[in-house]
Amino acid sequence: MNEGALVTMPIFDSHLDLASNALFLDRDLLLPLEELAAGERGMDDLPCRGHPTVSLPEMRRAGVRLCSPTVLARVRPQIRGTAVPRSAIDYVTGEAAHAMGLAQIAYYELLAARGELAIITTAEELDAFARELPVGLADSGSAPSDSVAPTGCILSMEGADPILSPDQAALWWERGLRFASLVHYGVGRYAGGTGSTAGVTPEGRDLLRAFEELGIVLDLTHLSEPAFHEALEVFSGPVLASHNNCRSLVPGDRQFSDDQIRLIVERGGVIGVACDAWMLYPGWQRGVTQPQVVSLEALVDHMDHICNLAGNADHVAIGSDLDGLFGWEQTPHDLRSIRDLQKVPQMLRGRGYQDDQIAGIMYGNWIGYFRRNLPADGG
Repeated sequence: MNEGALVTMPIFDSHLDLASNALFLDRDLLLPLEELAAGERGMDDLPCRGHPTVSLPEMRRAGVRLCSPTVLARVRPQIRGTAVPRSAIDYVTGEAAHAMGLAQIAYYELLAARGELAIITTAEELDAFARELPVGLADSGSAPSDSVAPTGCILSMEGADPILSPDQAALWWERGLRFASLVHYGVGRYAGGTGSTAGVTPEGRDLLRAFEELGIVLDLTHLSEPAFHEALEVFSGPVLASHNNCRSLVPGDRQFSDDQIRLIVERGGVIGVACDAWMLYPGWQRGVTQPQVVSLEALVDHMDHICNLAGNADHVAIGSDLDGLFGWEQTPHDLRSIRDLQKVPQMLRGRGYQDDQIAGIMYGNWIGYFRRNLPADGG
């Protein structure tokens, strides 16, 4: 985005792996994006090195006033004693994943203590925060990069491996967790995920009951198709999809079919669309395909498709997944920073969306959803 570009409205991003970047990639997210990138020049352990799109100052410049930062740690006992390459987020034992999950919560609490984040756990807190949101964040020049206002956040968990047992869900609720998915990739303790055909396990059914009793919202992202349908049968609480796109546009089980999207809409859910290029461009090959083949218009294609299936613009939002262990080497060519999400409103206007619908997609749909589904107050 050009330095003089305007930030026209707030953003609520429902999926940012902030703690993963800080703890796994050892990134100082308090740095301006340019310094963060410069500090990784010459590092070659991961393709994302030197290509960050997110830092806390950059989020403020982008107008990201609310987000859902994740807790992410996977249990992979099958890698013990093997030469299988380990991802930075993988652990052999549940205890290690649990400890890492708590460390990520602690990271967010430290950021909140220094005024960078405001952890939101109730609808009352969300209302108080949302009342302070400006309609337009800048009227000239650029976004308010020097703003010290904290970013509001609703804590989430991507894959429930850090939860050692269903009766431990209450511990995470008390630490601020408000929505969670059951699994990431493969087959986990609680369900089958992306790349598998396994359903929800008996322990997963117990965890869903615990979520429902506590008020933890179920994130349907990454569930295998059988597990997706089984989870909807077992769980009668609120559901969402924090970062998911449309299978009819980009084939693959990581995306939702039209039928799955309709079921989420029927349950009053919202779907945050993701910016990972392989979810936007059919046939993308990691490390081979170049960003030039896809633009942010593809992201808007997925938004538009969900709106057409729903019959309105109330069930789609932003769930960027930016810097989800990838960088701008794996995003649309016109996205080098989270600030570039501010190009989306004009693209939506070009397709006939009205200002109130655009505001809903950029931030209002998530605010309305959580206003309805967070606990009313701290009592």
